[in-house]
Amino acid sequence: MLRINEIFHSIQGESTHSGRTCVFVRLTGCNLRCGWCDSEYAFHEGRSMTIPEVVEAVEGYPCRLVEITGGEPLLQPAVIPLMARLIDLDYEVLLETGGSLAIDRVPAGVQRIIDIKCPGSGEVGRNRWENLSVLRTGDELKFVLADRHDYDWAHQEIRERRLADWPLLFSPVHGRLDAAELARWMIEDDSPARIQLQLHKLLWPGVVRGV
Repeated sequence: MLRINEIFHSIQGESTHSGRTCVFVRLTGCNLRCGWCDSEYAFHEGRSMTIPEVVEAVEGYPCRLVEITGGEPLLQPAVIPLMARLIDLDYEVLLETGGSLAIDRVPAGVQRIIDIKCPGSGEVGRNRWENLSVLRTGDELKFVLADRHDYDWAHQEIRERRLADWPLLFSPVHGRLDAAELARWMIEDDSPARIQLQLHKLLWPGVVRGV
């Protein structure tokens, strides 16, 4: 069984897949409490569903891209067979994870988007750096930046851990770090990352759920 917060069809607002239609499966529960979290409603709310029930709900939408998100989806062991089932059904599957839990059991074929926590999140000490040793083609690394200190810290980690060969996403905390200011810093530094704006928040400002 899985505890599911919501399943919905929308536009992918983040990652290198931004702009594509996508079915989102949001799982309930999170082991982190990032200061800028925009999905606190997923900490506790949800209903129990079997894997076949989740798959049936996904199949109800005319879309072949699925993102498993949260909360922190890897907290629920049954998410592993769920992702495997979706891969078997020839879905393109993305996993959004907070980066504090091991990713090595995620089925082959799933594209893992790993959120590396910066100091401004309040959870920088929870990064599981061992995950970097099991990265594979299709994986992406996301840094949510609250300020210049986060930006400089992210660049230092990229240099010291030699991460520039992976797709790197710099996402400004919505309403806190001006996106144009982040863009200016990145231009000045010829940053190896790409700026990531939360497209769903631009398309549907003020809407929290189902986008």
